Parts: sequence; structure tokens; C-alpha cells
Amino acid sequence: MWAIIKQMMDDQGINQEQLAKRMEVHSGVISDFKLGHIKKPSFELMCKFSDALGVSLDEFRTNGKEEA
Repeated sequence: MWAIIKQMMDDQGINQEQLAKRMEVHSGVISDFKLGHIKKPSFELMCKFSDALGVSLDEFRTNGKEEA
């Protein structure tokens, strides 16, 4: 899932610090997610990613999957 988030960050031209600020979380949360220390992110955390990146939660579930 990090690859999806990283691509969205790249598309928006933001770095991890800027994402953390948008999410109103410590930058360590982003690092932990990136490094796989957060294996099952909470619904609340995914909502923060979604809101900060301006995308639907569905983007994280469907992004990268081929459409039928």
C-alpha cells in the first residue's frame, strides 16, 4: 500500500513531512507505515491518508488492480 501512497505524494509534489502535517500526525507514523511497522492500519489512519491526499478510501483498495 505504501507504493500507492508514495505515487500519490509524488503526483502532488509533497514529501513525508508535508503529508504528516496534512494528516496532523507525527512524521514517525508515516515512517512506521512506510517501513511496514504498521501492518494493519486502522480505519482512522486510512481516513487521515485519504483526507490528506484528497482521495476516496476506495483508491487504496482498488488502485493498482486491473478492472474486469
